[in-house]
Amino acid sequence: MVLSDEQFDRVATTVITGFLGSGKTTLLNALLTQDGMETTAVLINEFGDIGLDHLLVREISEDIVLLNSGCICCSVRGDLISGLRDLFVKRTRGEIPKFNRVIIETTGLADPAPILHTLMTDPLLTTKFRLDSVVTTVDAIHGEGQLDAHPESVKQAAVADRILITKADLVDDATRSQLETRLRALNPAAPIYAVINGDIAVSKLFNAGLYDPTTKSMDVQKWLHDEAYEQHGDDTHGHDHDDTHAHDDHHDHHHDHSHDVNRHDDHIRSFCITFDEPIHWDAFVTWAEIFTQMRGESLLRVKGILNLVGEENPVAIHAVQHVFHPPASLPAWPSNDHRSKIVFITKDLGPQVIRESLYHLNAAVSETSENVVTS
Repeated sequence: MVLSDEQFDRVATTVITGFLGSGKTTLLNALLTQDGMETTAVLINEFGDIGLDHLLVREISEDIVLLNSGCICCSVRGDLISGLRDLFVKRTRGEIPKFNRVIIETTGLADPAPILHTLMTDPLLTTKFRLDSVVTTVDAIHGEGQLDAHPESVKQAAVADRILITKADLVDDATRSQLETRLRALNPAAPIYAVINGDIAVSKLFNAGLYDPTTKSMDVQKWLHDEAYEQHGDDTHGHDHDDTHAHDDHHDHHHDHSHDVNRHDDHIRSFCITFDEPIHWDAFVTWAEIFTQMRGESLLRVKGILNLVGEENPVAIHAVQHVFHPPASLPAWPSNDHRSKIVFITKDLGPQVIRESLYHLNAAVSETSENVVTS
């Protein structure tokens, strides 16, 4: 599954998010000391709060400073689009060193979705940058309480590609295990690592996207990780299998992660839907338009690989709430399994309404197409 170099010329972008005091700054400082991070640009919200002052060598402009590690630090005081465009222009002009990765750190109270939307939709940014991973830090001591009290904390964990339980040395094994179990129920596919003082290899956090720059190929199975969603059973249509972590809109199914129904993450569901029959692209586009307009807030993250009618190769789709990333045509199937698979992390939206709506839309388009052919 080798691609053209153009796919990998875009700058890999990692978003670090996490609630207040969860160790984002500590993680960032630790990452920037590792080998290979010299060509990383860093965008942060409040430069004065970041403990990087000892690394400063000289000021390049009002918002961009050069660190002695060679990293570039840009304070995101205003528009993220302007900040990223400015970084790229300065790099092109040779005014700052060339960088091959960007790390964006959000504020502790931030909803990461707008940043992901920006990276997925801005016409210039989508040609120069590509979203590689979302890394979320969760405080081992206060994480449970923050998940209970703050919906932002739940959302940060739900959309993550990697979850770090920080300050892991300050709690006992049972407390850490309980938090990990809760996070696993929120986001089954994201690897979870316990870290102390931000000590973790960059290789565990990066290259989580669809593109693997080391092999210049697409690693669909690692990106989709649909096997993390416990799939079981067929319904009467025989076209999907839902995760046991999920439950439909009208019935509560028992699962291992029992919890207080008042918790914010009780509203979050993770599941995978599989279609045995090929999907009409028109049906999927119609479904996506309806759900992003009417229930976009509920679609925290969607990733999938589609077997489309009339197409030999699969198409990868990715969405965050109201925004779908432009689909990516893949050069080949990752395995002999050519079924469409779509994984969802949703809020107050069960699999049944998603499954049935897409199924019926696809059936309607299929029937219309058959009528056109036979008429």
